[in-house]
Amino acid sequence: MNNAQITRKEYRRGTLRREGLNQDPFQQFTEWFETAQESHVGEANAMALATANANANPSVRMVLLKRFDHEGFVFATSYASRKGKDLSENPHAALLFFWEDLERQVRIEGIVKRTSESESDEIFQSRPRGSQVAAITSLQSQPVEGRSMLEEIYAINLQHPDAVRPYTWGGYRLWPTLFEFWQGGENRLHDRFQYRRTSEGWQIERLQP
Repeated sequence: MNNAQITRKEYRRGTLRREGLNQDPFQQFTEWFETAQESHVGEANAMALATANANANPSVRMVLLKRFDHEGFVFATSYASRKGKDLSENPHAALLFFWEDLERQVRIEGIVKRTSESESDEIFQSRPRGSQVAAITSLQSQPVEGRSMLEEIYAINLQHPDAVRPYTWGGYRLWPTLFEFWQGGENRLHDRFQYRRTSEGWQIERLQP
């Protein structure tokens, strides 16, 4: 039995047409993101973050979108993590949102920079206390002998009344140079529209599926 045939599905939830697109990709993203939230898809703000180091070795993982505006898309992590090290060597990165229930994807490519210290502090303070303590506890991406060691350090850190953002942890902002909005289509004739940043504004074009 062919596993690819088992998981294959047809996409029939909707279509995407040029006349229905917003000229501003940030506004188009806002509309789709709000629809995803209202539709109660699982973690609408979950996104894949793809990075590469100076040798072009790629790496991808799921992270959570913290906020977005016309300045870019913000996430947070340890500066010493693999993604943090990748971004210090190569600031180019890509994001992918996949809202399966809506049969939609959004790809975003751009340049990443660290947020300001004050914004990183604000993001850290907005996290639940348990997540704050976890960020203090974990030397992200470093080897550890066992989970019990992490739990012991976590328990010790949890006793401190105030959680202060580690200097090795903070926010990053991806400044987009490209958006792609993808709506699944029947018979794999998907609708794809790309927004590319130019000196004159955003150029919009339909891509073949």
